[in-house]
Amino acid sequence: MSRAFNFSAGPATLPEPVLRQAQAEMLEFGNAGASIVELSHRGPEFIAVAQRTEADLRTLLSIPDDYAVLFTSGGATTTQALLPLNFAAAGQPVDYVVTGHWGKTALKQAKPYAAANVAASSEADGFRSIPARASWNLSPDAAYVHITANETIHGVEFRELPDTGSVPLIADFSSSIASEPLDIRRFGAIYAGAQKNLGPVGIGVLIVDRQLLERAGQPRADIFDFRSQLKAESMLNTPPSWNWYMLGLTVKWMLDEGGVAEFAKRNARKAAVLYDVIDRSGGFYRNEVEAAVRSRMNVPFFLFDEALDKPFLKEAADAGLISLKGHRALGGMRASIYNAMPEQGVQALADFMRDFEARNG
Repeated sequence: MSRAFNFSAGPATLPEPVLRQAQAEMLEFGNAGASIVELSHRGPEFIAVAQRTEADLRTLLSIPDDYAVLFTSGGATTTQALLPLNFAAAGQPVDYVVTGHWGKTALKQAKPYAAANVAASSEADGFRSIPARASWNLSPDAAYVHITANETIHGVEFRELPDTGSVPLIADFSSSIASEPLDIRRFGAIYAGAQKNLGPVGIGVLIVDRQLLERAGQPRADIFDFRSQLKAESMLNTPPSWNWYMLGLTVKWMLDEGGVAEFAKRNARKAAVLYDVIDRSGGFYRNEVEAAVRSRMNVPFFLFDEALDKPFLKEAADAGLISLKGHRALGGMRASIYNAMPEQGVQALADFMRDFEARNG
């Protein structure tokens, strides 16, 4: 079997050592006589997996003790809907900075439960930039300010974190979590779906200041209450145990590889390789994002002639480079180069792009 270099935006490529360990343990976990996916989430084997995963995640991300860690279901989009229910009073403003498709999605999820204010948006320029902090129209009594740290579709990333004063900053880190060191204390909360940098689809994480959890929020079912979920150790109902186990293996792999400081170096090199090919192509390829906020995780690009899109994708797949088609909301191409994408995979794509340009330019 020959594995391709998979540039999918999510579900995304997973580290091969993680997949091999999961394969080896699939039929029997340790000496339990059964797979981890068959064992009770209340049993000692899975409890140990859950505790070890949280401990490793805290180490990987340098999470302070005064921040709680929740393992969530329903994807980041569900978490987006729960933020105002847990952290905003009825009718209280919540501020959103919209820098792409997923920022718009986060805003949409909040609107039924809070007075959602668009504090700033780059939609007018096609989400190619991030509005300057000085231009943001923040509400003085906002419950929180929300940003999308990295826009997976539009390829826009906050390279400098904004100062929101005494109002908690909440950020969706779904496609950039663990890609570089991060000062968690700059945030009231961060959250992420796992299926890009942390593991498989079906589970996510929420890292939240315990003081923020003391807010009453709004009336909500127990299952939607972050405090209840924390009290139940993220097991108020049966969790996606296999996905949690896989997340744990992925976090352990990242620690073994050198942690976020090492991945920051790798990710900077990978992004530089691709942007260099694009910028030196004389317009054959183009990336339309303002250079200062280009994403290190998701590199969207367009060919000068759309008629070349299909041949590009077919020839790339034939060369073992898959999942390069851009999102339907934007079109073109997109290379997602998360932590698990090896540098040789990015170099293979860069070499292919140069060759394709030479033959079709």
